[in-house]
Amino acid sequence: METYVDTAIWGMLEIPYQYRFSPRKTLAISVHPDLAVKINAPFGTSRETIRHFVRRRGGWIRRRWREFEQYLPQQPARRYISGESHRYLGRQYRLKVRQGDTDSVKCLRGCLWVITRTEALPERVKILLDGWYRSHAGVIFHERLQVCHEKTKRLGIASPALRIRLMSSRWGSYSEKGCITLNLKLIQAPKDCIDYVIIHELCHAKVKNHSQSFWRLLRRLMPDFEERRKKLNILGVEMA
Repeated sequence: METYVDTAIWGMLEIPYQYRFSPRKTLAISVHPDLAVKINAPFGTSRETIRHFVRRRGGWIRRRWREFEQYLPQQPARRYISGESHRYLGRQYRLKVRQGDTDSVKCLRGCLWVITRTEALPERVKILLDGWYRSHAGVIFHERLQVCHEKTKRLGIASPALRIRLMSSRWGSYSEKGCITLNLKLIQAPKDCIDYVIIHELCHAKVKNHSQSFWRLLRRLMPDFEERRKKLNILGVEMA
């Protein structure tokens, strides 16, 4: 039985879900411990009818998500000591902490080497590593924005300004003044996921909300956006 994917917007909440058709007479919804939302629909039910059904159950879905989130495996707090695993552009790197003549961070042979002039306290290691991430995010995000904007220029979308900051619950945003803000944590994700967030925000230059027009535009510019979004959401659990 073929399974389809779609997204509904309830208030400010984006609800990705899967649906399939069966001989049943009514729509049925379930939320699973991995937070997956699944719909069983009668044959012939339109996509918009299913989306409207999900929106009507938005409050219930959010409550179920909050219940299940309590039981999801929690990432251990970062200790910033040698041996930890840290992500950069989708790959895992082993953290190596050493004391040396100068403060520096280098990515070499599968490791992130953090050298400190003073005692290698976790607080100092974190400051140096965060600074390295921010520096590389500035380069990579501008590079990917330029690549992605090439795909949208024909739509009359102007090249936006770019800001980078830590955000607790969003990967990116687009302001009315034409500025894209990207979450610093995105530097830990693969470039195809970074591109998804940028294209998503560039689409908001044309369509402000998450209407059907928005999703049609996003799918036209990036036909595989749902796969990229799913990968990013999975990685997001690990990207502390």
